[in-house]
Amino acid sequence: MRFASSSSAVLAVAVASWDHVHASFSTFSRTTGIASHNDGHNIMAKSLTSTPTLARKTNGWFAATDLRGGSMAVEEEEETQPVNKKSKKKKKKKSSSSASKSTNSNGSSTKAKSSSPSSNTDLSMAILGSSNDRNSMQVFKYSSEEGHSVVGMAEAAMMEMGLFEGDTVSIKGKRGKKTLGSVAALSEIDITALSDGGTETSAIGMSSDAMKNVGVRAGDKVTITPAPNVKFGKAVLILPTANSLKLAGINDQDDIKIFDDYLAPYFANNFRPLYRGDTFKINGPKGELEFQAVEIDSVEEDGDTSCIVVEETIIECEGDPVEEMPDDLENAGYDQIGGASKHLAAVRELVELPLKHAELWRKLGINPPRGVLLTGPPGCGKTAMARAVAAETGAYFFVINGPEVISKRAGESETNLRRAFEDAEQNAEDYNGAIIFIDEIDSIAPKRENAGGEVEKRIVSQLLTLMDGLKPTSRVVVMAATNRPSVIEPALRRPGRFDRELDMGIPDEQGRLEILQIKTRDMRLGKDVDLEFLARGTHGYVGADIQQLCMEAALECIRSKMGLIDFDKDQVDKKILDSIVVEGKHFDYALGIVAPSSLRENQVEVPDVHWEDVGGLEDVKRELHETVQYPVEHAEKFIKFGMSPSKGVLFYGPPGCGKTLLAKAIANEAGANFISIKGPELLTQWFGESEANVRELFDKARAASPCILMFDEMDSIAKTRGSGGGGSSEAGDRVINQILTEIDGVGARKNVFVIGATNRPDILDPAVIRPGRLDQLIYIPLPDLKSRMAIFKAQLRKAPVDPEIDIEVLARSTHGFSGADIAEICTTASKLAIREAILDAEERAKKAEAASDEDDGEQADSSKSSGEATKAVGEKMLITKRHFNFAMSRARRSVSEKDLALFEEFAEKQKAGRGEAANNFKFGEGSSVDGEDALADEDLYS
Repeated sequence: MRFASSSSAVLAVAVASWDHVHASFSTFSRTTGIASHNDGHNIMAKSLTSTPTLARKTNGWFAATDLRGGSMAVEEEEETQPVNKKSKKKKKKKSSSSASKSTNSNGSSTKAKSSSPSSNTDLSMAILGSSNDRNSMQVFKYSSEEGHSVVGMAEAAMMEMGLFEGDTVSIKGKRGKKTLGSVAALSEIDITALSDGGTETSAIGMSSDAMKNVGVRAGDKVTITPAPNVKFGKAVLILPTANSLKLAGINDQDDIKIFDDYLAPYFANNFRPLYRGDTFKINGPKGELEFQAVEIDSVEEDGDTSCIVVEETIIECEGDPVEEMPDDLENAGYDQIGGASKHLAAVRELVELPLKHAELWRKLGINPPRGVLLTGPPGCGKTAMARAVAAETGAYFFVINGPEVISKRAGESETNLRRAFEDAEQNAEDYNGAIIFIDEIDSIAPKRENAGGEVEKRIVSQLLTLMDGLKPTSRVVVMAATNRPSVIEPALRRPGRFDRELDMGIPDEQGRLEILQIKTRDMRLGKDVDLEFLARGTHGYVGADIQQLCMEAALECIRSKMGLIDFDKDQVDKKILDSIVVEGKHFDYALGIVAPSSLRENQVEVPDVHWEDVGGLEDVKRELHETVQYPVEHAEKFIKFGMSPSKGVLFYGPPGCGKTLLAKAIANEAGANFISIKGPELLTQWFGESEANVRELFDKARAASPCILMFDEMDSIAKTRGSGGGGSSEAGDRVINQILTEIDGVGARKNVFVIGATNRPDILDPAVIRPGRLDQLIYIPLPDLKSRMAIFKAQLRKAPVDPEIDIEVLARSTHGFSGADIAEICTTASKLAIREAILDAEERAKKAEAASDEDDGEQADSSKSSGEATKAVGEKMLITKRHFNFAMSRARRSVSEKDLALFEEFAEKQKAGRGEAANNFKFGEGSSVDGEDALADEDLYS
């Protein structure tokens, strides 16, 4: 094998550019494939005149970085080429079976035609279904000691395609990306590892490098075709990637022998197929390095796309390392989209189908769709969906970010927009169509009557004209994304422009699980990580939130290893890297700091309050548990009984009795998102804005369902309508009407529970508390003896309290006190104890300073006395009876008897409103239900 190497002193060195290497092969024999040279030495090409680039031809997405252009050098007539003995035997064997191969091929083709899907198959499912093409095979991960280009196939699959071990095949993946592979028969162990239940004839094993070269992952489909006529290589240019050199700690290429230690052992006597742009990893003395095939010249032509590296192939390895150019669509694909299967099917119907099979629409005599508008909250995957379609279809992808179009010069904004459409139409012929993606379209296409200036109006008009001007045969589809569809110009949303609007929405539990599986696919997870549990506990999270959750968990994992990392070293120790595993505790930490992005404006941190922290009110707790938690935890029971969950509940009672605390506790216990709204926060001075705030609030709650909305001080926004005068009353009435409409659930309500809290139930609008809205009125009274004891214990659980303090005596002495009053008593006693502790510490410091002037003996006595004083002070660091005596002398009741009378009067009105017939109702004696039900609840509703 002829290799070009700068490390061999005995070689005749020809200093030349890459073009000079071409010239040095002028005597290359195309019939023998052998280069003849007078000196008989290997030839080396050195000192390239320019740094080679990956995109020698402009056949890529933007700058042709993926090198998916070009075709295999496969010709109709076989040419005689030099092969080794092993290869000759294989060729003879293959030739002898050509007849059977032809028969099998025809038979397979006939079978494929007869097994077409039925006409009534759902279109979207047909698109998402797998192909019946015998050349379409499912990828599973396979590693071979022979190198990256070896692909594993079952013998049955090889026989069906007429292949033998060592044959070369062409592999086509996403976006038309291609590579070459050398076939190897799978062992029995490999066959049992076929993923996702794939059959022997429908699966192919590929190395990680090969999968990367064609842009697929395990489980994806690739198209396999025999490539018997790939030419032998005349010369190839293979360079290491800069990133791999950096990871290996190699600062200068001259420090390693790339040819002798890496390329020569890898290619020697292996007949490896190589495709231009392929990357592959090789292990060597300095560790693993990644290389890229930058240029290929075969025996037939220079600048070819593929070859087989043989003994006569010259390998040039001098040049600057390859800088991997980022490809915006490299990691895009349908396998990166989770929790949106229905939307994905619809997008493929409306975008992929017209791009790939426009003849279907022409046959029906209708024009294909021109546009799709994707709506949904930020982070739900609108942009990712568009990129995935472009990546899978191989379409030209042109992104228009709204602000980039606008220019300060008159007419230039419209010109930028026209140029984008013209560019897409021109490139649509060279690709599988074109997709124009307008991100944040609301920024350039607002409603014309609301547009701030003439520029916005002209841009909207230009966009309307351009979409109308798209020809049915142009194979251009416009996709747009926004999270504010209501502000977009209505003329854009009619059929013929944006034909379909798809609301992505927030994923459900199954969707969140799919996203978690995708985001953690490459993470090292501990055995205690339960993705299903995480999916259940991330209500309201969109894809971006889940990605942030995974990142925070990974950061916490790294943070736990910070003490072991030596920052002075260039690289982290391998043992430390191997020990880094993301565990369940890291995700628990991440859940505590990552909130749903849709609720960040209104999100209230729910305190760590559980039922046991709320003293007394056992009947209230049980009712809340059944009303709020049962629909979340046992939704199937409600469906079975045909019952809709309650929409809301109203807490009323004296101030300071724990109404807000109860709401937060139930939100914590139910595992639901919690939004607390103070009534006045919704009111503004601008006409219509208060109602808009209410709508936006309920929209966020629905998006983050299950969610609990807590309206504190509800009497401030839900007073009886018409009770006031002037414009302020009208604004308040509109707010009440909007709240009532939202509670009634015009549109999708989803699982949103409303809790209202007030200490003025008498002034609430009756429509708010009618059945079907806040239909359960629960009176939260002043705490009884048991509840007061629980409140004292909860307030003092972290404080150093003298064991002689009798909590029951304190509770009996505070009859008629609210929870807030009791908390004030505990606070006053604690402050007095703190004051005394500080004074004692200051006096002790003065004594210690005076003792420093005494002699040694006296100092020893002083030290002893100081120790005794410290002990005494330590004993005084308790909240004693004296402190509580002082606090009780300052205590006051915040709820008067007059206030209690008002609540009792309201409760009597509610009881009287039930009617005598309802109060005295009971089934007859023959009924199985006794009117004196032993399980009847205590009358919570008074």
